Amino acid sequence: MSFEHAPVTKGLMMGSALTSIVGGIFDVKHYLHLQLVPHMSRNHQYWRLLLHHTAFSNSSDLLIAEILLYGVGVHVERQFGSVKFASFTVASVLLATILEFLTLILFHNMGINKIPSGPSALLFSILYQWYRLIPPAYHFRIFGIAGSNKAFVYILASQLALGHLPGSFAPAVVGLLTGFIYRSELVNIKSWRLSPSIIRFSTRFLLPLVGSTRAPRRSTRARPETTHQTPSPDIGNEEIIATARPSAGTEETGGSVMREWVNELTGRNEQGTTGVRVPSDAEITQVTTMFPNMQRAVIVGALQRRLAFLLFHIVLGSDM
Repeated sequence: MSFEHAPVTKGLMMGSALTSIVGGIFDVKHYLHLQLVPHMSRNHQYWRLLLHHTAFSNSSDLLIAEILLYGVGVHVERQFGSVKFASFTVASVLLATILEFLTLILFHNMGINKIPSGPSALLFSILYQWYRLIPPAYHFRIFGIAGSNKAFVYILASQLALGHLPGSFAPAVVGLLTGFIYRSELVNIKSWRLSPSIIRFSTRFLLPLVGSTRAPRRSTRARPETTHQTPSPDIGNEEIIATARPSAGTEETGGSVMREWVNELTGRNEQGTTGVRVPSDAEITQVTTMFPNMQRAVIVGALQRRLAFLLFHIVLGSDM
């Protein structure tokens, strides 16, 4: 699988990785999480509402998110189209930000006062669309429990949702709720799209930063390659034949003697093209049965030079 027809997903993966690494290098990750008390209630740091979607707080969450985005986001973007998928991500982030803020206000007395940094809500919103749009590829049963290939994705997503309880569970639920609201007709945001000016700006300036998303093209044509015959180092089983390089006059009539000999061994020439006799398959099979340890090339060469009878008597005499 590649990023073909999925530049937005590739951009999300690159952006999340880059901001997480930069945040760790400059030690600013403590500014990225979302906390009601005291950051917003007392210090009024409302910029955290949007900034906490930009980077993950640790490398394990980043790795799981990258795997999920690659396995889920590519399929959803191909189903939506890049413009609709980009509009969906913007709408999901805005709606998830509002729902997360309401969650902190309503449930901070129950222990949900902090939400870890990272676009987890967006990821679970994409996961909901993948659940509704993409059918399972295969089913299996382990100890009587039925499952499908989607189970492995859900296991990874559960690691992200249960990693930093209770705060990590809140964006997971908010993301699923955001995906449900987007897909339903409750708010009617499914038809909203980004403005053409933003799309033109992204296509002109942001898309070259993402790079190529085309899959590598492999030719379906089988083309023979020119190979050079080299003598085998096993001198005991192979017989090295040295021929002189043909002159310019002989190239016009039939090519080099070595090429003719190789063509005779491989059977590419007809029997009457050269003076060397081409043995039949029955003769080769008969001699191979008599001498199973001999290589085929040696047997064919012996039959071509009419030495099969001599070879038989030499081996017969050595056995006696």
